[in-house]
Amino acid sequence: MIIDAHGHVHDPVALHLDALDAAGVDRAVLFPTRPHPERAGDLAELRREFAVLEGALGGQGGSRAGFAAALDEVSAAVAARPDRFIGFGSVPLEQPDAEVERAVAEDVVGRGLRGIGELTPAPGRAGRLEPVLRAAADHGGLPVVVHGFAPTTAEDLRTLAALSRRHPRVPLVVSQLGGLHWMEAVELVRETPGMYLELSTAFLVLAVRLAVRELPERTLFGSDAPYGDPVVARTMVERATVSGEVRDRVLGGNTAQLLGLVTRAG
Repeated sequence: MIIDAHGHVHDPVALHLDALDAAGVDRAVLFPTRPHPERAGDLAELRREFAVLEGALGGQGGSRAGFAAALDEVSAAVAARPDRFIGFGSVPLEQPDAEVERAVAEDVVGRGLRGIGELTPAPGRAGRLEPVLRAAADHGGLPVVVHGFAPTTAEDLRTLAALSRRHPRVPLVVSQLGGLHWMEAVELVRETPGMYLELSTAFLVLAVRLAVRELPERTLFGSDAPYGDPVVARTMVERATVSGEVRDRVLGGNTAQLLGLVTRAG
């Protein structure tokens, strides 16, 4: 099974399904999103969508109504195509701890979603994941996915590693190979058994090759669609690996085990 571990809701959803079909991808993890760059028809419209994205990445949590609308989109897509999509739900990080824990219980678990993410703490605020990880542990160790590209800093990655060591029952996935700090991300994940690296947005084939070599059981193929493309992302992984067990694990086996879709042999 080929699983794209990083995708966002498309409008319309058929655009996403077409992209997955073109890449030969069986299923995709689906995160909620407030920006929809795939809607843009020109540069001005794309700038407006990216302004929403920049606000989210800068820690502007948005309204509860905005969060609810994004979660509704995920729920609707998963309900329409449960054979293709695996839904995750985001939570507002800058709310009091009790509100964060309530959101995990009601907006993620209560909707039947399979994990938490993609979370986007503001630079220097990765510590706000602590209540999320506590809540994830309380609900059986839900996987948590955190934005890894800019504006995430190297210090944020070190904070995430420290949090993961405090909450070892919760799989913590750093997306986008840690962005510009990919070498430190590989080192931190290698040293922290509860962490994983998702490979979307990688700009160097050698970075993907090294990450897979160091972490064959904890690297995950992802596209970050619609910002990335599943065909391109899969090709990157295939160029960075040789056919066989390791490639199969990266393209889907590791994600399947992380989500409990299969069990580890032996």
